[in-house]
Amino acid sequence: MTKDQYLRMVEQTGEEIDWDRCPPDEEDFPESVVTALNIYHSLGNKIYGEVGYTGKDFTNMDLVFYIYKVTDYIQKAWIFDLLLFIDSISIEENQKRLKAEYDRIKKK
Repeated sequence: MTKDQYLRMVEQTGEEIDWDRCPPDEEDFPESVVTALNIYHSLGNKIYGEVGYTGKDFTNMDLVFYIYKVTDYIQKAWIFDLLLFIDSISIEENQKRLKAEYDRIKKK
């Protein structure tokens, strides 16, 4: 559900807006977070048959920072930390899915 959908639903039901339950929109985040998400989605994935998703390919980070006009060292470090955080969550979720699928196949 998007923020717009939530606000329309609250308007239709006549309830009061609960901002804690309202999903964030892109404009609710600082520009550096939006840039980090855009960079994350533009990076390639590293996937191997037996282990699945092992993370993003950070080989061309200098080029990606140049394309997204990230020049400040502190901003690069901040965005790279965000990328690593997002990637660690993605890797963990993939490992859980892969293990669940492996356990399901093993039961048969």
